[in-house]
Amino acid sequence: MAFDFEYDKMKEELHKIKPKRVLVQLPEGIKQKAFEVKKEIEELGIEVIFSGETAWGGCCISAPEAKSVGADLIIHFGHAKFIESNFPVLYMEIPDEIDLSELLEQSLEKLAEYFVIGLSYSIQHKHDVEKIKEFYENHGKEIILSEKKGFAAYSGHIVGCEYGGLKIIQDKVDAFLIIGNNFHSMGASLAVEKPVILLDIYNNWVTNMEGIRDKILKQRIVAIDKFKHAKKVGIIIEIKPGQKFGSGKIIKKRLENAGKEVVVITMNEITKDKLANFYDIKNFVSLACPRIAVDDFGKYEQNIVTYKEALIAIGEKDLNEEIKKGLI
Repeated sequence: MAFDFEYDKMKEELHKIKPKRVLVQLPEGIKQKAFEVKKEIEELGIEVIFSGETAWGGCCISAPEAKSVGADLIIHFGHAKFIESNFPVLYMEIPDEIDLSELLEQSLEKLAEYFVIGLSYSIQHKHDVEKIKEFYENHGKEIILSEKKGFAAYSGHIVGCEYGGLKIIQDKVDAFLIIGNNFHSMGASLAVEKPVILLDIYNNWVTNMEGIRDKILKQRIVAIDKFKHAKKVGIIIEIKPGQKFGSGKIIKKRLENAGKEVVVITMNEITKDKLANFYDIKNFVSLACPRIAVDDFGKYEQNIVTYKEALIAIGEKDLNEEIKKGLI
């Protein structure tokens, strides 16, 4: 990893905004950079406070924290703009300047039978897109960037919670290539029917996601079936502004109409301990990021489904049709 924190760009923006106190959000993997970031900001005479809460994505905007400490700006590192916020946010995307040449060469074998490639990237690799396109075009491939749709900030940009931009182009491509990590490619494999190839930057390998897709689909079918037979269920409403997937009011009514007893619960972040406190509830529907239910299948003792999966469980959506459309 060779992250460029783009401090000059950040300082230029801070000169324009002129905040007195900022709340800084760092992703989990770079919180160790706190003193470095602090030094760069304080050189401008700005007071710095760091959020200790998790920042898994651009959906995690800590406006309540910022207000509580009297900050007048959030500096959010590592993600692109995700949603509109009623609190000022400066997004620093921190490009990763790692050399991709070896991995690109390695990927040609996995892509040998595909001619038209749908390309998507995690935000740290946006600056490399033209070089990546040129590489594949020089090897006889046609590259189509996924559309800018939903929460994606740019053409080709991929986020973990929805894949509308990939779905738009899937009939035009033979396969998808994801530049990033397993998180993004796993979601893509559940969202589209075409093959998904991951160019995994941080594990330094290229892999086909086909087997992983089949495994996850089996897990989701098991989770849906468990939820279908549950008598008592909890609806978890995430209070982060960027993690609201489905209406709590609507799903509560539909679950009650299906004969289930329902409680509605708010959480800032779903954890094993929080779920364990509701010891008489074994099944939950999460209205937070859908990846919590999908990625953490084996993490929790309780069963968690997404909004869409809950509707499948009570017969209001068809499982096979939703798999075709993409479970995410």
